[in-house]
Formats: sequence, structure tokens, C-alpha cells
Amino acid sequence: MKGDEMTMNKKFKFKMPSAYTVLVFIIIMIGILTWFIPSGHYAMDKAGRIIAGTYQQTGYRPQGIWDICMAPIIGMIGNKYTDGAISISLFILVIGGFLGVVNKTEALDKGINQIVYKLQGREKALIIILMILFSLGGTTFGMGEETIAFYPLLIPVMMKVGFDSLTAVGIALIGTQIGCLASTVNPFATGVASQTINISMGDGLFSRILLLVLFDVISITFVYRYATKIKKDPTKSLVYGQREADQKRFLQGFDENQAAETEKLTKAQKRVLFIFCLTFVLMIIALIPWSSINPNFTFWDQSVKWLTGIPFLGKLLGTDIVPFGSWYFNEITMLFIVMSVVIMFVTHMKESEFIEAFMNGMSELLSVAIIVAVARGIQVIMNDAAITDTVLHWGEMGFKSLPKTVFIILTYLFYIPMSFLIPSTSGLASATMGILGPMANFAHVAESTVVTAFQAASGWVNLITPTSGIVVGALGIAHVNITVWWKWMAKLMVVLLIATCVYLAVLAII
Repeated sequence: MKGDEMTMNKKFKFKMPSAYTVLVFIIIMIGILTWFIPSGHYAMDKAGRIIAGTYQQTGYRPQGIWDICMAPIIGMIGNKYTDGAISISLFILVIGGFLGVVNKTEALDKGINQIVYKLQGREKALIIILMILFSLGGTTFGMGEETIAFYPLLIPVMMKVGFDSLTAVGIALIGTQIGCLASTVNPFATGVASQTINISMGDGLFSRILLLVLFDVISITFVYRYATKIKKDPTKSLVYGQREADQKRFLQGFDENQAAETEKLTKAQKRVLFIFCLTFVLMIIALIPWSSINPNFTFWDQSVKWLTGIPFLGKLLGTDIVPFGSWYFNEITMLFIVMSVVIMFVTHMKESEFIEAFMNGMSELLSVAIIVAVARGIQVIMNDAAITDTVLHWGEMGFKSLPKTVFIILTYLFYIPMSFLIPSTSGLASATMGILGPMANFAHVAESTVVTAFQAASGWVNLITPTSGIVVGALGIAHVNITVWWKWMAKLMVVLLIATCVYLAVLAII
């Protein structure tokens, strides 16, 4: 009997389906709904924005099995009703290749390692500096899985100076995920969401930078206060019961002097770090809509006009150069390819090694690139059936009487359970932003604010969700039970939730 019970338990044990399965299921459900939801359309202004109050119903355009099966394919390449996801998917692959080349040089790992060792004896400063660095990684390129390599170093260092393994996990995990929560130009969150509703990643950039600073202060203060408390009284540690085991596990044979010696940066690696930082700085500058901020900010346009007007040199460089402030996915994809090649030359990397590193990096993000296309399939079904405007019309009826603050807070709260349901940030953005972005117009809220609400909710969930490989992996290395992590994070999660709602409400009415 016991054997049968064990077999039954294994047989009926629930396993969360993958994001692909969830998205395909949604595509099928939307396909079925097209048989019952009427088609319709809004009038558009010259900028391509819908005009409130102009909705007209036009009948029914049900989608069949063929249409449902084709939806993910059309989601990648696009058709006359829906833009394809190929530009964002290609960019995701290329940035993966770029990171693969950077990681091949070990410059990032050794750079952070050097900071750790040089700040020994100044432990509290180490917490502040590392969390800022990790948050910058999260906010710019969605740093997450890359932190797994740092825990075997951070844990013994933190324990050596009187902290605990929980502090080490908090530095990297909270640091990166707060960066993702307040993504400024993170291509997997801000990029996909912005591209889905055809706005620049630079829209709302300054408000997201402010959010990043605010939440960095909150999260660093949280970790800093906890570390200070347990340094004074180790029994206050939430993992004090395993302290002796952790010391044997992480400190036995740990020699920081020898480790520091082997982790010194070479000249080539220093150059790689400079190129790495320069690449993201250029991307940010290129994406900021300068002329939209101030019509007099025409420096980049004038510079390109002057440069391309120089005889011979202008033609040699190319007469179709796009000035900073007008870049989009095509241009920043080119930037990361060029910078990858620059790294190859400055490190004297062999061509075969470069190709291998670039392709391996691309393969790491292949699933992300494909999931964007699958998620875009939802929009394909809705647009082909012409029910997108119908759903927007329902939203107009429901949201037109809502205050701006209520709309944006409801949007944020909507994305919290959705982030559990679809853990892929890129997939969630592609699947939902096409509806919620335009709905913001009815509530008179900027579409970029909806993007901020989406990524804030996704980042909040990713701090604690057991379906995240980053969370589970970090806690596994540190031998910290996830229930202990939840207990420790509870106060911070509440503070972040309230602070986000207040920030979004203020942002909506400005």
C-alpha cells in the first residue's frame, strides 16, 4: 500500500508548466474567443495613436486551427496587421553573443573579484559598492544568472568578516533584481515592452533612473542594517542554527590572499571592462529622445549632418548614419556586434575562439529570443481577428472614468500574478503590452509609465519566486531554505510594494 501511495504521489505531483506551454495555451484560448468576440476598429491620428470614442464594430473574423498554428511564426516575421518580433529577437541573440565574448575574457568576474578583495576590512562599504554594481548590471542588461559564479566567493568573504551567507546572497540577488525592477534600458524588459507598443526605450528613462536610485537606497539600507545587526550579535542571524556547518562548508581551505593574487586583471581585461561600460553608455545616449525632451537639443543631428557632408569621408562613413536620439533596435544591435569585434581585437582573441564564444553566448539566450516570437503570436491572433480594438474599447469603457492613479496601480497589481504565470519577462511583455499600453491613453497615462509598472511588478516577483532559477540557484549554493529567504525578505517586499504604488501614482499625475 505504501508503495502504491508513493507512486500515486509521484504521479500526481504538480509541476509548473513552462512559459512556452502557458503562452501556447493562451494563443489557443484567444483563438477560441475570436469566434465570440466581434471585430472592430478605431480611427487613428497622424501619429498612429487611437482616437478615443471612434470605435466601430465590423462583424466577426474567427481564427481557425491553421491560423493558431501559424501565429508564432507570424509573430516572428510579422504581417500586414502585426509587426514581427525579429528585430528584438535578433537583438537578444546579439547581446547574448556580446556577453559571451565578454565572459570569455573573464573580465567581469575578475573585475568584481578585485573589488571584493581590495575592500576587505571595509565590509560595509563593500555591501554598498557591490549592490550598486549588481543593480547597474540588472538595469542595463538584465544581469541575473551571471551572479551564480560570484556566490562561492562572496559567501566566504562575508562570513570571514562576521556576516552570514544570507548577507552574501542578498548583495548579489537583491542587487541585480532591484536593477531589473527599475530597468532603465534592460532589453529583456524595457526593450521588449517598448518595442511592442512602438515607443522608444528612452521614453520614461529619467523616471526609471530616479526609481533605480530610490530603490537602491531602500535595498542597500535593508541589507546594510541586517549585516550590522548580526555583526554585533551573530545570534540574530536567521541562519545562525547552521553557522558552524557553514563555516566548515565555506571557510575551510579559503585563502583570500592566494585568491586575490590569482584574480588580478590583465591589461587586456581592463580594456574589455572599459569597452563593456562604454557600450552601454553609448546605447543609453543613443536611445534618449533628445529632441523630444527639448526641441533645441539638436547637437547629435547637426553633428551627423556636418560629418556626412564632408567630401569623401561622409560617403566613406555612410550617408545614412542615424544620429543619437533616433536609434532603435537595428542600430543598437549593430553597436553590440561592432563592440564584440572590438573586444576580439583588443584581446587578440583568435577568430575561431571569438566565433565560438559569440555563438555560445547567443545559444544561452536563444530560448528568450524564441519566446518573444511565441508571445507575439497572441497579438497576431487578436490583430488578424480584429478584436484588439474591441478589447481596447471595453477597456475604454471601464477605464475612462478611473483616476490616473487607480489605473496605474491596478496595472501594476495585475502584472504581479501575471509574472508568476508567465515567468519570462520578455514573454510577458510581448503577450500583454500590446493591450495595456494603448489602454493607458484612455486613462490619460503615458505608455512609458505602463512599461515601468510592468517591469516593477516583474522585478518584485523575481525577488522571491520559487520558479526562478536565479533565486533557487543562489539559495542552493548558500544552503539557505527558501522559507528563510521569504521570512527575511518579507519587510523589504512590503516596503517595495508600497513604495512602487506611491511612485507610480505620482508618476501618473505628473
